Amino acid sequence: MSSATMIEVYLQGPSLLREAVAGMNHEQLLARPVPGKMSTLEVVAHLSDFEPILADRMKRIIALDRPALLGADENLFMANLAYDQRVLEEELRLIEVTRSQMARILSTLPASAWARVGVHSVRGEMSLEQMLNGAISHINHHLPFIAEKRRLIG
Repeated sequence: MSSATMIEVYLQGPSLLREAVAGMNHEQLLARPVPGKMSTLEVVAHLSDFEPILADRMKRIIALDRPALLGADENLFMANLAYDQRVLEEELRLIEVTRSQMARILSTLPASAWARVGVHSVRGEMSLEQMLNGAISHINHHLPFIAEKRRLIG
């Protein structure tokens, strides 16, 4: 996939997420129809918390030589960052704005930049292209879980 196509797909993620949660009321957003799994609002909050982290990692790879990329424990974020108190629209806007800014940066890069690497504290060496693909797949990974919750709550 070309870099332009990857950026286009990256920019589609927030719309897909917004579509997945469209029309859900607050009670539905907080419902946990699958025991032991996040509510829909918690899924969106998780995505919102990790978008800036993923963008920061990409920025570091672009700007620095072999930067350290810190891992983050999603369970600690969920346990300590008031996911159940978040405002859906605010979370969605944060994802949209983060991706819009990052896409603008990515679209300026020469082809050689896509091979630049950072060193993730858990996954090891990762290229800018791998990081962008990871960011693209993050929302897509969670969409089926949201669909399942919607199906179960009716």
